[in-house]
Amino acid sequence: MTEVMTGLVQYALQPQAVELRELPVPELDDEDVLLRVGAVSVCGSDVHQYHNQQSWPVNVPVVLGHEFGGVVARVGTRVRGFKEGDRVVSETAASICGQCLYCRAGEYNLCPRRSGFGYGTHGAMAEFVRVPERCLHHIPDSLPFERAALTEPCCVAYNAVAVKSRVRPGDLVAVLGPGPIGLLAAEMARISGAGTVIVGGMPADASRLAAARALGVTHAVDGEKTDLVALVRGLGDGLGADLVVDATGTSIALKQALDLVRPGGQVTKVGWGPQPLGFSLDPLVQKAVTLQGSFSHTFRNWEQVVKLLAAGQINLVPIVSRVSALDGWRDSFEGMHTGRYVKAVLQP
Repeated sequence: MTEVMTGLVQYALQPQAVELRELPVPELDDEDVLLRVGAVSVCGSDVHQYHNQQSWPVNVPVVLGHEFGGVVARVGTRVRGFKEGDRVVSETAASICGQCLYCRAGEYNLCPRRSGFGYGTHGAMAEFVRVPERCLHHIPDSLPFERAALTEPCCVAYNAVAVKSRVRPGDLVAVLGPGPIGLLAAEMARISGAGTVIVGGMPADASRLAAARALGVTHAVDGEKTDLVALVRGLGDGLGADLVVDATGTSIALKQALDLVRPGGQVTKVGWGPQPLGFSLDPLVQKAVTLQGSFSHTFRNWEQVVKLLAAGQINLVPIVSRVSALDGWRDSFEGMHTGRYVKAVLQP
């Protein structure tokens, strides 16, 4: 008899075409691991797919969810690094070619054939998920799944700030966009030794700016009420921010980032957005600014972030607003869409 499970499925490319369905439990190939999902956090991309506002191809029908951890339930015949009962988190690159320059260099996040859970392959908003062994990382018993489920966005922020950016002790760092990635970027700036951390948002970001304050950032401000450029230039030597992280993906945020950054400073762009720029990039040249893109993460990022989470060095308490069973998915999605929740976690 076929084993069945419940999963949250996007079944069509149209708004709100998402529902709970009964599905067969995935079968394993030789190098796969079957996880019983312990927790899966809701990403902004899941919400975009719910509203059919994504800018990436989606293979419907598909189970949503790519930020997750769980317990190993079964392993394929060639799996050697994991066994039944192990607690793990999973990377998002469900499919890579394994042969290109980037895969061979360990930068498989840049593989041209990369495809991820929740849009290209069935994801983890279900009782079980099939994962290639290469995606998995062990986690300690002391790390609860509702926190471990945020390893992936932590890795996005870690890669952007701790790896792709130059942050030195005492630096002034400004983060534009107080969504989960922006808040975690602020945390990574703190961990990296930044002396001043500023988070800027909009009127709709009240709960997120409150979370930024709870994280202990130096300033968390509504950009419509506070002149961010004046605030930044009123600090330190008045020349601007050493690093600006654009976690919004909007055109206007990148323009503002170029106003905020000091000569010789860096702007790291981690937010996505389809808008054309619509402004001159001359300040980038005039101030000799480094513009750095950052996408996803690597194996080494994951190993380091798991250590940070296990040691309690990343504060997730103000970021996780709601933890619910899988049948609470709709409230979680809508709450994140409206800003009522900063981050929601589902436990199938």
